[in-house]
Amino acid sequence: MPVGGLVPRATGAADLVVRNATICTGDPRRPQAEALAVRDGVITVVGADKDVAAHVGPQTKVVDGLGRRIIPGLNDAHLHVIRGGLNYVLELRWDGVGSLRQGLAMLREQAMRTPKGQWVRVVGGWSAEQFAERRLPTVAELNAAAPETPVFVLHLYQSAVLNRAALKAAGLGKDTPDPRGGQIVRGRDGEPTGMLLAAPSALVLYSVLAKAPVLEGEDRKTSTRHFLRELNRFGLTSAIDAAGGFQNFPENYSTVVELAAEGTLSLRIAYHLFPQTAGQELDDLRRWIEMTRPGDGDAWLRLNGAGENLIWAATDFENFSQPRPELTPYEAEFETAIRLLMEHGWGFRLHATYDETISRDLAVFEKLAVEELFPAGNRWLFDHAETVSPDSLDRIAALGGAVSVQNRLSFQGEAFLRRYGPGAAADAPPLREMLQRGLTVAAGTDATRVSTYNPWVALHWLVSGRTLGGLALRPPSNRVDRSTALEMFTRAGAALTGEESVKGVLRPGFYADLAVLSEDYFTVAEPDIAHIESLLTVAGGRIVYAAAEYEGLDEELPAVSPDWSPVAHYGGYQSGRPAPVPGVRQAQLIGEAVSESEEHRLWRTGHGLTPHPAGAFFDPCFAL
Repeated sequence: MPVGGLVPRATGAADLVVRNATICTGDPRRPQAEALAVRDGVITVVGADKDVAAHVGPQTKVVDGLGRRIIPGLNDAHLHVIRGGLNYVLELRWDGVGSLRQGLAMLREQAMRTPKGQWVRVVGGWSAEQFAERRLPTVAELNAAAPETPVFVLHLYQSAVLNRAALKAAGLGKDTPDPRGGQIVRGRDGEPTGMLLAAPSALVLYSVLAKAPVLEGEDRKTSTRHFLRELNRFGLTSAIDAAGGFQNFPENYSTVVELAAEGTLSLRIAYHLFPQTAGQELDDLRRWIEMTRPGDGDAWLRLNGAGENLIWAATDFENFSQPRPELTPYEAEFETAIRLLMEHGWGFRLHATYDETISRDLAVFEKLAVEELFPAGNRWLFDHAETVSPDSLDRIAALGGAVSVQNRLSFQGEAFLRRYGPGAAADAPPLREMLQRGLTVAAGTDATRVSTYNPWVALHWLVSGRTLGGLALRPPSNRVDRSTALEMFTRAGAALTGEESVKGVLRPGFYADLAVLSEDYFTVAEPDIAHIESLLTVAGGRIVYAAAEYEGLDEELPAVSPDWSPVAHYGGYQSGRPAPVPGVRQAQLIGEAVSESEEHRLWRTGHGLTPHPAGAFFDPCFAL
């Protein structure tokens, strides 16, 4: 049995004991173990089964690990978790969906149950390269799937596809001007076609999405709790929230604050504050400095600093289908923001895709360092850094900075390769060079509007260098081994929040945050890393997710609300894996091709283009 009680042997017994497992502790002092004990949310013993036996009492919950691999709880170092939670139950997730055909079928079904006034929205976590068809949906397909219900489909930070009803609901028409840095694609008549392009700014995509209805009241709390449970499903126990557009402080943070006060957060969140309005950034920073300071909060919810944007003029949007943006001079305002933060003990993180931006930012930091005003003991880091140069890495190291990388190129790698070539793609980002300089390099996903929130997809990318479409971009010389990748998702993330002495490792005195994995991360075939899930996730000694043999041990959640939510019908990440037998997959592909051929024949017959009667031989090569 996975769980059972034992006779008490000592006072001060553990709340939870996990035994008979293969534990990777992440602790160099004791890398491997088979059991651990937990009391008051903290690990008290790590060792062999016999070492924890004396800590079992009448109220101790004993979990049999069944020989499975256990790792420290994962920590996503760059996740838009607060914004994602507020919207989770409203979104139809294509994360993990293997074909556009399946995605459109889900969308068509969801449109039928979505009430009038609501939208169907597919917002990130997928790429055209993951589909068998290797393409986006067309406007015509969205119109056919949902003639009356507004549909908004976001593809990375590159584009969005809207159906006719969504254009109307968003108020986009012939006279709507293109926003700065964005394009509303129009037909010959000047009317919007339904395509929006980030050129290169994603604000056009966000501003239209912001016109969709939002959740209110208890529904926001329920949505957030279900999103956190979904993250727990993959072994996540911590995340660093990178804030983001349309995430206002303090109003959009109130839901996680309420959940923290109730003790119902199942994920530790360190959050950042991000000025929302161009021209008002310094006023926002001054206001926040008077309201709070980094470190405020507790082990479950705490402020970590400012960013990932400090001023909008310094933002280098990363639509790799578009040329790199040429930023206007921003250094004077940027320097004022950095001085303000340093003087008040605020660390920060910076969105910086290109080395051209990173080098300009570093010049400002170096100027302040000469005055002994930087970094002044504050933690700071660059996010993304796909094209950072060796020289910039040396400068980051000299200034005591860190880097947080995300698997954006597992979703956008093909576009990056087409624009910048194989040499640049092989170094994007230069993981090995970062690590060789002794930099703290943490890893994350940048979910939910670009990458999926599934951290195992990111871990697979770190190890394999491959995109979702299977394209190998980074050579072995710029990949990391599995142990290093795991450390980037555990200990390194803890270092970014100053919590390396309490989490990221399974050691006595550290938080009892861990995951029992569906498969052994260290031995499973490389392609299958992306398909790992947690069967039991523990955060602060609480079982926050349980599946398979452990089903029912986790905390009960309220039902998904509203009841028409896509999550209530499909769940979140679609976890189907490729067929293990090549012959079976070949048969599936043949079946799909036959089905598509039949659909093609019916379409041509309906348009009077096929003279053959139904049932007659049809060869598309000779019926054109």
